[in-house]
Amino acid sequence: MTLKSEQEMSYEHARMYRNQIVTIGDLKDFKEDLLQQLSKVVAENLKPTKKWMKSAEVRKLLSVSPGTLQGMRDRGELSYTKVGGIIFYEVKDIQKMISKNKVSAITRFAQ
Repeated sequence: MTLKSEQEMSYEHARMYRNQIVTIGDLKDFKEDLLQQLSKVVAENLKPTKKWMKSAEVRKLLSVSPGTLQGMRDRGELSYTKVGGIIFYEVKDIQKMISKNKVSAITRFAQ
């Protein structure tokens, strides 16, 4: 397909829509469909693929050093399970720790 034919097709496509009327109902339907699709994509991307993570994965996720992660364990900030010499963290515990340490903007600036 040449550049000229692509431009012609684009013009034909635009001209086809200029003659159509879009109603408020059409816009509401479009919005609902778009929100449903976006919600589905976001939900799929937020679902953890694993239930358990190893220390290296958690360090990478949280961008912390091995010492910082050990400090979180020692202070009881992050629950863990040790099997043999390997430490595992449950994804829901990591999410809970992050939520627990959330600082809202209003609280931060009020101090």
